[in-house]
Amino acid sequence: MPPVRQPRADAGIPRPKPSNQGNDPGRLFIISGPGGAGKGSIVSRVVASDPSLWLSRSWTTRVPRSGEAEDAYCFVTREDFKAKIASGGFLEWAEVVGELYGTPVPEAPAGSDVVLEIDVQGAAQVLGRRPDARMILVLAPSREAQEQRLRGRGDSEEHILRRLRIAPSEENAGRRLADHVVINDDLERTVAEVCAIISRYRGNVASG
Repeated sequence: MPPVRQPRADAGIPRPKPSNQGNDPGRLFIISGPGGAGKGSIVSRVVASDPSLWLSRSWTTRVPRSGEAEDAYCFVTREDFKAKIASGGFLEWAEVVGELYGTPVPEAPAGSDVVLEIDVQGAAQVLGRRPDARMILVLAPSREAQEQRLRGRGDSEEHILRRLRIAPSEENAGRRLADHVVINDDLERTVAEVCAIISRYRGNVASG
């Protein structure tokens, strides 16, 4: 039986008041963690394995990395991002190491469950609006492994150091928010574990 979420008032990250917007999706799964945890690789495989899972494409003001897929994010200017904020178009947004990241209000196809790949700040905001959402925190097996992954994806030295500096506080806050914590020490095993967690919740909802 999946664990019952306990109140997380001490999470250290402020939450907005719950929203009653009618276009919120029925089921929401949050995959979160510090930079370099491997969230993107995990989520892409999880979503590819099940056509009824729909990945919300996040917006960001950062520039694409070398070799990064064009659809990894919706890359926008700060002006466009701020206009989206003003129009109430984000489910959550946050500034992380100097760049803006946000999740548009999901518009998933009928019959789909929504997956969000977001940082811990964003996860706290979403849980404030959608306390029924389920959060899986993904962590690298060590700080050394996290640093190696950050360097492997082509981030600047300054960005890597800033990411590593905030990683302990992100991890601590994430552990207080999450329903499950998964250590990404082997990609295929981690993908299988995340798929099993999601399937368990979806099965329980379906069986009522």
